[in-house]
Amino acid sequence: MELVTPGIGLIFWQTVTFLIVLFLLGKFAWKPIMKALHDRESSIENALSAAEKAKLEMQALKADNEKLLAEARLERDRILKEATEAGNSIVETAREKANEEGARMLAQAREAIENEKRAAITEVKNMAAALSVDIAERILKRELNDPRAQQALVQEYISGVTLN
Repeated sequence: MELVTPGIGLIFWQTVTFLIVLFLLGKFAWKPIMKALHDRESSIENALSAAEKAKLEMQALKADNEKLLAEARLERDRILKEATEAGNSIVETAREKANEEGARMLAQAREAIENEKRAAITEVKNMAAALSVDIAERILKRELNDPRAQQALVQEYISGVTLN
């Protein structure tokens, strides 16, 4: 049974050795180990706090980016609206000028047609008067007592006259 139960001497030396190792660890190793653990804990806390700060900054930057994007969209819409209005204004102005020019040209054309018409009527009247005078002159030059001879002469002159 000696194998299962340790002897008193063995327990004593193991306890003494344990206390010596415990004293040496407490004196020389415990403080550096605790300091290393504390340093590691504080570096982890700093890293977590830096990550939280970075997360907050990213959220702020994202909000700023969204705000800038919204402003840019508004500016784009405003510029497009102004460009559309300017284009419509230019088209409307050009349309009005074209209508005015067309109306002016139409009025000029009507006036020119009216002038040509008057000139043509005047020319026809002058030709008719000249023709009448010519016929009367020819009739008077000839002495015609006979009405049939007068009628034949008039028919001859009428058929011989061509109107331009």
